[in-house]
Amino acid sequence: MKITDLIACHDFSCQDINKKCYILPDIDIDPETIKILMISEAPPHNLTDYYYTNNSPFYMETTIKAFKDAGIDVSSIEEILDLGVYITTAIKCGKIGYSISAATIKHCSEILEKEISQFPNLQCFMLMGDVAIKAFCYITKRNIGKRVIPSGSTYKIRKDKFYYEDKRVFPSYLQTGKNYLIEKSKRKMIAEDIKNAFDEIKNS
Repeated sequence: MKITDLIACHDFSCQDINKKCYILPDIDIDPETIKILMISEAPPHNLTDYYYTNNSPFYMETTIKAFKDAGIDVSSIEEILDLGVYITTAIKCGKIGYSISAATIKHCSEILEKEISQFPNLQCFMLMGDVAIKAFCYITKRNIGKRVIPSGSTYKIRKDKFYYEDKRVFPSYLQTGKNYLIEKSKRKMIAEDIKNAFDEIKNS
């Protein structure tokens, strides 16, 4: 299966994104093997840094560090996929400014919802940062009438247990970008969340 064959943005109506950086995972995946869906923020300005590109993309450099911090020895996106983890972004186009509007997150959450629906054996979601949390909550509000992650600082709620359709949902922090390399406390929490997500699928 290729996600790019199944979903797409058809109108590009959002005003606060860089459409030139529009991208979706373009790789063959067996959807039935995916147990963890990791959702980060948005594609990089330089698409050669995207998860599924060759030659050590920066998004993968920091993601691999996060997995290794969690005690999971991987060196590529293929190895991460082999562990049953699929990585995507909540927003499918690049950012223009520091923040992304609620309207854009809501619009793109419809594409994300279709993407999620392609994986029948998901057991947990990892929401890497505020944008991913907001996008996921738009999805849950459409389907069950409420957000599954309460408003508030992530560090205050991340150790609580949240579920959507019997699947564990982990609110966490963004594992990409230069800030990941310097924010040691967040890096530690990301590693804990990844480890806990793997423990979740082992015990289920």
